[in-house]
Amino acid sequence: MINLKFNLIYFLISLCIFIIEVLIATVFNKIFFVRAYLGDVLVVMLLFTLVKSFIIIKNNHNLILGIFLFSCLVEWAQYFSIAEKLGLQRGSIMYIIVGNSFSWIDIVCYAAGCLLLFPFVPKK
Repeated sequence: MINLKFNLIYFLISLCIFIIEVLIATVFNKIFFVRAYLGDVLVVMLLFTLVKSFIIIKNNHNLILGIFLFSCLVEWAQYFSIAEKLGLQRGSIMYIIVGNSFSWIDIVCYAAGCLLLFPFVPKK
């Protein structure tokens, strides 16, 4: 059973990270390191805080692991061109969210983002 409860603090953190992600995609898109790596590190943190905004999770470390596995699954789906197979139009919001190119470096960035979360969140 999923325990739903709104957490304002995690929601505000999510909002801040989302704004940073939008800035990376628009304003800072010419800065290679920021666009190519920092955005991927932050996206797993965004997923973590977004889940924590609405769902009570008893074991944060399991959530972090689950987010890493989910991120890897999405990356592997990109390897098989899932956006095109789903008929998503290039440039659409869903096409951008799903992504369109597989990269091992992205998986390393997801791992780095997840590892950075561990010291900041208690296990329970």
